[in-house]
Amino acid sequence: MDVFQDAEMESDNDDGEWGMIDRMRLWRHDALMQHLYETAAFWGDKILSWTNDPNDAFWLAQTYFMTHQYARAERLLTRPFPAMTPKVQNAPLNGLEHGVVDDTTMGSLTADAKGKGKEGHPDTSIMPQLPMGDAGMMQIPEELQDSVSRLVDMSVACRYLAAQCQVRQGNWTDATEMLGEANPFRHSARSGPAVPNIDGGIKVEASMCHLRGILMLKLNRGDQAKFCFMEALTLDVKCYDAFDQLVNGEMMTPDEEWEFVQGLAYREQTQEDADFVQLIYTSQLRKYKHAEEHALTRRRLVEEFGLSDNPDVLFSFADALYAQFRWADCYAITTRILGLVSIHDSTMPLHIACMYHLNHLHSKLFILAHELVEREPENPISWYAVGVWYLASGKWPQARQYFSKTSLMDPRFGPAWIAFAHTFAMEGEHDHAVTAYSTCARMFTGSHLPLLFVGMEQIMLSNHLLADEALNAAYAACDGDPLLINELGVMAFTRGDYQRAADLFKRSLELAQVTQSSQTSWTTTYLNLGTCYRKLNNYEMAKTNYQHVLEIEPQHPQGLGYLGMVYHHLGEIDKAIIKYHEALSIDPINGHLIELLNLALESDLCCGSLEKVYPGGEEAFRAMMISLKTKVLDASKKPKVDKPGADVAMSVG
Repeated sequence: MDVFQDAEMESDNDDGEWGMIDRMRLWRHDALMQHLYETAAFWGDKILSWTNDPNDAFWLAQTYFMTHQYARAERLLTRPFPAMTPKVQNAPLNGLEHGVVDDTTMGSLTADAKGKGKEGHPDTSIMPQLPMGDAGMMQIPEELQDSVSRLVDMSVACRYLAAQCQVRQGNWTDATEMLGEANPFRHSARSGPAVPNIDGGIKVEASMCHLRGILMLKLNRGDQAKFCFMEALTLDVKCYDAFDQLVNGEMMTPDEEWEFVQGLAYREQTQEDADFVQLIYTSQLRKYKHAEEHALTRRRLVEEFGLSDNPDVLFSFADALYAQFRWADCYAITTRILGLVSIHDSTMPLHIACMYHLNHLHSKLFILAHELVEREPENPISWYAVGVWYLASGKWPQARQYFSKTSLMDPRFGPAWIAFAHTFAMEGEHDHAVTAYSTCARMFTGSHLPLLFVGMEQIMLSNHLLADEALNAAYAACDGDPLLINELGVMAFTRGDYQRAADLFKRSLELAQVTQSSQTSWTTTYLNLGTCYRKLNNYEMAKTNYQHVLEIEPQHPQGLGYLGMVYHHLGEIDKAIIKYHEALSIDPINGHLIELLNLALESDLCCGSLEKVYPGGEEAFRAMMISLKTKVLDASKKPKVDKPGADVAMSVG
C-alpha cells in the first residue's frame, strides 16, 4: 500500500525482477497476515533503514500498533522524513484530494498491502534517518529544514494512526489536537455524503470523525460526540463503529435514530449494496415503534439474503420479543444465537435478562455467570451476569458491587447502570435510586428508561411534581412505550383525573396489543383501568376489566377483591361476599377485605339468613372473623421484611 500516492515512482519496477527490498516487503506482509508481528517488525525495521521511505515507516508503525507499542509507533510517525511530493495530484482516494496540510494527500487503507520496491538492492546513498529531539525538528541542519517533514504532515492515514496511538495511551488532549476539534475536510469539494469512495473501501475521513467522537466521549462532551458519530456515518454508511456508538450507546431517541438511519445516502455511496446495508441497520434499531416495518425487514433479510442463522439477524428477532415482554420466546432465540457463537455482545444482556425474569432459569444463570467469569474475566458482561444473579437472589449489596465493577470496566455499558439503580429501588432506598437513575439519564440521553424509572421512584416518594417532570421528559423521548403510558395514567389517577387516567390505561393496553405482548405483564394495567371506571361509577366497564384480570390470573387477590366491591355497589351482595371470601383465601390478613366482608354480611343480614352464604351459620362466621383479626394484629406487630422473590417491574437488558 502506498499511503502517499507515489504512483509514478512505484510503477518504475512493475515489469522488473524483484530485489531484496521487494522480497522483504513480501516477508513483512506475510508475517502480518500470519500474526507474526515480531517477524514483521524485524524485517520492516531493516527495510526502513535501507529505504528511509515514508511508506515503509507507515507499515512499521502499523506493526508496532498491532503489538500495542503505541509510544514507539507515535514516535515513528512524528519524526522527520524526506518530504515526498506526490506525482499524481488529480487522483484522490477516499473522496479527498488534500490531507491535513496543503501539500498532503490521503492514501487508501485498502490497497495492496505488500507494496513494491523502488530499487533492486539497498541503496546506501539514500538520506540517512534524521534525528529528532524534544523540540521536534530542532536538531535538523538548517539546510535540510525545507526538505523534510513528519509523516503525520504528509499523509492523513499517518495522522489518523498517530491519533489512534495517542488515544490508546490516554493522551486525549494530544489526540484531539492531532485530529482537530472539527472535521477539517467538511467544506471541501471532495468531501460529503454524496461523494463515493473511489477504491470502494471505508473513507479515512469517516474513521477520523469516529475517532474524534470517541475522544469527545472521553472528554465528557456527549453532544459533540453524538455529532461526530453522526457525521462519520453520514460520510460513509459502511462505518459500523459509528452506528454502534449511536444506536447501542443510546445517544439518539428512537424517533431520531429511525429518521437518521432511513435518511442516509446508501445509493450514492454503495449503489449495489444499498438495500442490504439499509436493511441490516434497520434491523438493529429499537423496537418501540414501526413494528410492521421491522417485521418486513427481518423477513427480507431471511428470504432475500439468506441470513436466517446470522447472529445479528436472530438478535433482531430476540430484541423484538424482549420488547414485547415475551421472555420465554426471547430466551429460546438467544440460546440459539449462543449456540452459534460463544459470545455475542448484543445478545448477552438480553439472554441474561430473560434468565432473570424466568424464575426456573435462575440456577442456569448461576452456572452461566461462573462459566463467563472463568472464560472471559476481562469482559464486563461476565461480571454483569454475576450481578444479575445476586439481584435475582435478593442480595442487593453484592449485586450492586458487581454492577459497579461492570460500569468501571465499560462506562458505556448501559444495562449495568440501570441494574445498579434497580438495586436501590428494590431495597427501598428510593432517594439513592433517583440519583443513580439520573446519572444514567445524563449518560444515555437517547434512552427514556432512566427518566421513566426516576418518575416511578418519585411516585413512590409522593413527589408528584418531580414525577410529572420526569415522566413527561421520558414521553418526549419515546411515546410508544406502553409501560410509560401506564405510569402517566397512574399520575392522572393520583391527581383525581379519572377519565384521563382511563384513557391513558386504554392506550397503554392498545400499544401492548400492537406489540403482541404477553397478557400476564399487563394485569396491573387492566386492574388500574377497572378502578378508574369504578371511580367514574361505570360499574359494568369496571366489572369487565376485573373479570379480564381474573381470566389472565384466576388467583389474583386484588382482582377478586375489587370485583367483589363492584358487585357490592351493584347490590349483588351474595356475589360480593363470595368474591371477598375467595380473595381472603389467598390473602387472609388483608384488613380492608375483612372490613368489606363485614359490611357485605351486615347488609345481607338485613335481607336474610347467613346460612346461605357461610357454612356453619352466623356463629361459625363470627369465630372466623375473630381468628382473622387476631392474625392481622399479630402481623402488624412483626417487622416488615422484603421478600427476595417479589415480582418487581424492571428491565435489566
